[in-house]
Amino acid sequence: MNSSNQLVTFMLDEQRYALNLAVTERAVRIVEITPLPAAPEVVMGVVNVQGRVLPVINIRKRFQLPQREIRLSDQLIIARTAKRPVALLADAVSGVIECPENDTLTAAEKILPEMPYVKGVARLDSELIFIYDLDQCLSLEEENTLDDAMERT
Repeated sequence: MNSSNQLVTFMLDEQRYALNLAVTERAVRIVEITPLPAAPEVVMGVVNVQGRVLPVINIRKRFQLPQREIRLSDQLIIARTAKRPVALLADAVSGVIECPENDTLTAAEKILPEMPYVKGVARLDSELIFIYDLDQCLSLEEENTLDDAMERT
């Protein structure tokens, strides 16, 4: 029996990205993001989702994509790093796909050694999907800065 990965796919501009389903709680519509003073540059602010205050990670900045205004159609992916729950801002959430590991997944360092936030690339039909490494989304220094900023709220 082939082992497989379940991935939540989302869009940033015209490129599809994915997160492992195991670290993903759900996707919600965009809500107002409250600025968080003294937060790391990659943190856009915080949101309140059902009584939980979550930092919003700007993954566009991580992938060095052009920044754009937030749209009402944008979504937040609620997910969990090894240390904390976070919200990731995405243009759209596409859904869940099942990706057989054998010949469709390639380790990122073979293709994209300069992108530490990508842990793999999935080939689905003719499309490449970058698999985001959520545990690399914040450096240790950024984690500590975020801890300090969150404690002040």
